[in-house]
Amino acid sequence: MDMKKIGRQMSLMMGVTLSLVLSFVGVFTSGQFTLPAFIMSFLESLVISLIIGMFVPMKKVGDAVCDKAGVTGKPLACRALESLVSDLIYTPIITVVMVFMAYKQATKHGAPLKFAPMLGKSMVVSLVVAYLFIFLVTPNYMKFIMKKNGGKPQ
Repeated sequence: MDMKKIGRQMSLMMGVTLSLVLSFVGVFTSGQFTLPAFIMSFLESLVISLIIGMFVPMKKVGDAVCDKAGVTGKPLACRALESLVSDLIYTPIITVVMVFMAYKQATKHGAPLKFAPMLGKSMVVSLVVAYLFIFLVTPNYMKFIMKKNGGKPQ
């Protein structure tokens, strides 16, 4: 079984999911939800998450963190920790870039915004929402990908 292929598929599925969720939450909580803004946010976020996914071997990182924390034999604890690590790798980068772009766009049109409070609120909301989604969808995506590639679902 080609684990690199499985990793790329997982990265793609998680990237799309995380981008959809974070884009929706970001645009919705801005109070200015429009379909074009959501689509642009999604596409920008997707590019960022795919780039991260190309360079960060999440399986290796997650396994190493679980080993270091001593939770390797505990599936739920390991999954919770892997979700946290994934959340802390993807979400801050995506959130900072997306909030900065929204801030520049809004201030260009004369909105009197301060970047730090805008980023702080978005970061907290994004970290919580992304963690929950990562934790909930990862096992289902992994089962689907393993089955698709002829492997035994974990």
